[in-house]
Amino acid sequence: MKGWVYILLCSDNSYYTGSTNNLELRLAQHQNGEGSNHTKKRLPVTLVYFEEFQRIEDAFYREKQIQNWNRKKKEALILLQSEKLPELSRAYRDKKVD
Repeated sequence: MKGWVYILLCSDNSYYTGSTNNLELRLAQHQNGEGSNHTKKRLPVTLVYFEEFQRIEDAFYREKQIQNWNRKKKEALILLQSEKLPELSRAYRDKKVD
């Protein structure tokens, strides 16, 4: 069964990351206040990013990965700036001081 991971931009400018096996239905649920508690309180929401997977398990795994990212890293993903992801993945203690 196919799956999707998605990122929503909420009305308070926060991001929500989720996964589903029916992206269109899940987006409608979020917009109707039937989604997560996070989005229900922050309507309307806008789909800003999604990835499609052959298996829902892979989408769920990717969701958990993205949920642990900071805002800057999520925004690089949304803006398709994959070249920035390695630097944004480094721990602060590992960054070079110029």
